[in-house]
Amino acid sequence: MATNQLEHTVAGITLGGRLHGASVWVVLALRVIAGIAFVQNGLGKVLGGFDAQGYLLGAGASPISGFLAWIAATPPALEAVNVLVAWGELFIGLGLLVGFLTRLAAFSGVFMMVLFYLGNWSIATEGTLVTEPLLYLLVFLALAAFGAGRILGVDRIVENYEVGDQTLIERHPHLGTFLG
Repeated sequence: MATNQLEHTVAGITLGGRLHGASVWVVLALRVIAGIAFVQNGLGKVLGGFDAQGYLLGAGASPISGFLAWIAATPPALEAVNVLVAWGELFIGLGLLVGFLTRLAAFSGVFMMVLFYLGNWSIATEGTLVTEPLLYLLVFLALAAFGAGRILGVDRIVENYEVGDQTLIERHPHLGTFLG
């Protein structure tokens, strides 16, 4: 099995390590399982008449509870949240499942999980720092960092699509923000 060297420096601190070649299977499994979970959750909400009002009002000690209560009490804002959460979960899941616009899906998932983490604020009531939204947030960051859409995903096909004498990603490097 091949190994790959990793190294990155932030604020003068360099971390490094080696990945085993079999890591590609773990990244693929993580992407597919997270995709399935989000497709299931999103589809259930889209088809089941999802309403976030109870969740928003139950934020309790959350640092953003006032904002969430305002959304719950403002019909256009509540309807927007209902649509964004349900369809957002579905599209994030589909993107991960097929590996298309994987970084966009992952970063959208990160944003959603930050809001869910803050909305599920249980530190004051249970002393719990690590919750399901925080774990999903880290999964999404890992998928974005590892370019999970390039592993048996549509992103690899899109990036390698030839346009003249260059691949699409060489011609338009900014697409790397969304693909991978």
